[in-house]
Amino acid sequence: MAGAAEVYDYAAALAEFDASRSTVRSLVESGIASVPPLFISTTNYPPTDILAIPTVDLSLPLSSSAPIVGAAARMCGFFHVTNHGIDAGAAVSAVRAFHELPPAVRSAFYSVAAVEGMSYSTVPYMDRNSFDGPGPILPWRVSLRVLLQAADLGRLPAECRDALVEYLRCIEELGKKMARLLSEALGVGAERLETATQVEGWLMACNYYPPCPEPARVEGAVEHTDPSLFTVLAQDGIGGLQVRINGGDNDGQWVDVPPVPGALLVNVGDVLKLVSNNEYHSVGHRVMIKSSQDARASLAVFFNPAMSGGDSNLLGPLQELITTEKPAVYRSFTMTEFMDSRRKFGHGKLSTDQFRVALE
Repeated sequence: MAGAAEVYDYAAALAEFDASRSTVRSLVESGIASVPPLFISTTNYPPTDILAIPTVDLSLPLSSSAPIVGAAARMCGFFHVTNHGIDAGAAVSAVRAFHELPPAVRSAFYSVAAVEGMSYSTVPYMDRNSFDGPGPILPWRVSLRVLLQAADLGRLPAECRDALVEYLRCIEELGKKMARLLSEALGVGAERLETATQVEGWLMACNYYPPCPEPARVEGAVEHTDPSLFTVLAQDGIGGLQVRINGGDNDGQWVDVPPVPGALLVNVGDVLKLVSNNEYHSVGHRVMIKSSQDARASLAVFFNPAMSGGDSNLLGPLQELITTEKPAVYRSFTMTEFMDSRRKFGHGKLSTDQFRVALE
């Protein structure tokens, strides 16, 4: 009918964006003045408060720092760490250097799915044939994602390679320290989490959030929880991270978590939520775009169990945390099952609920 509103074809627009091998960074470089429909969020963003999350001084002995970690992991799932001895600023600068390379250099890495352990795109990997109608909005972000046990880091451009390789060397040691702290704070001994899961760096996400001509209409990262035991984030001073507190999925209050100069940010992931038998909280979080002028850069390293998906590598609530008063909340699972649930049910509570023990 003449004058009828044109129906937006999400699948066709996504296919066109895929075929162009574009990223949100290249859209900004092209000089767009408005946000394409693929990126427009319909979420209402009320004013937010600022959350002063705990800071853990890693120069303190385990007996002093573990109680702070435990309180934070049980309260909001996030905490800063200082005196970590890592040059995080150099690593974040390296991430920015990669994303601000000439387009012809960056485009050589373009891939939605991992190729030789690396991918570089705006669009996260998802089943392109699964949408009967509008699909999820695309994030105002471009990411270089590196599977740490599969990628050859020598493939990284010289402008960022050395700093990222050195950062990963240091962050692996920090990951072991975080595992000890989180384990001690659970009351099961400092080595228990490492013994049960064999903690290792799994994924490095080098994220770049370009300035946006209409920042209030987009999200740098939509609400999600992390598919990890825990995640360590380095970031610049731009900010934009928000955390949902005092509620569950689609409930609770959004609060800003400003960067702390020199600190790394640690958050509990869904795997640790299950292994801790719900002692620790894996909290929904998102990234908002703060500026039409300044880009944000961050570097997230996700730590997970060094296990294959076979039945001999089952995970589940630690036995020490199961009592008559607090029986097991979740059944045993493999990492293959866990990742399959994420892909099927999304990045939040619905996914972890698939592993809940049925009530008698």
